[in-house]
Amino acid sequence: MYRVYIIQSTKSEKHYIGSTENIDKRIAEHNKNQVKSTRHKGPYSLVYSETLATKTEARKRENQIKRYKGNSKFKDLIKSGPHRPVVRTPDFSREEIHQ
Repeated sequence: MYRVYIIQSTKSEKHYIGSTENIDKRIAEHNKNQVKSTRHKGPYSLVYSETLATKTEARKRENQIKRYKGNSKFKDLIKSGPHRPVVRTPDFSREEIHQ
C-alpha cells in the first residue's frame, strides 16, 4: 500500500504534498532535513493522508492534490483530518475500508 500525504510546516504554515510507501519514515526524513525540497523549513506535522493500492495510483493522486493547492478542495482535504482509511480506485472514487 502507498500513502499520499500533506504535511504542514509548524514554522511557516506552508504545505508539502508527497507520496510514499512508508509514511513514518518519510515524515522523519522531512523533519531531519533529508528532503531537499523541505530542508530547513520544518518541523512538519501530518495534516492529511490517504492510502492507495499502487505506486502509480498514489502518484496520480499526489498530482491531482497538487493541482487543488490553494482552492477549496485542498482546504476540504486538510479539514477532513490526518488520515482517512480509504483506498482509492483508479478513478479516485472512495472505497471505505472497514477495520
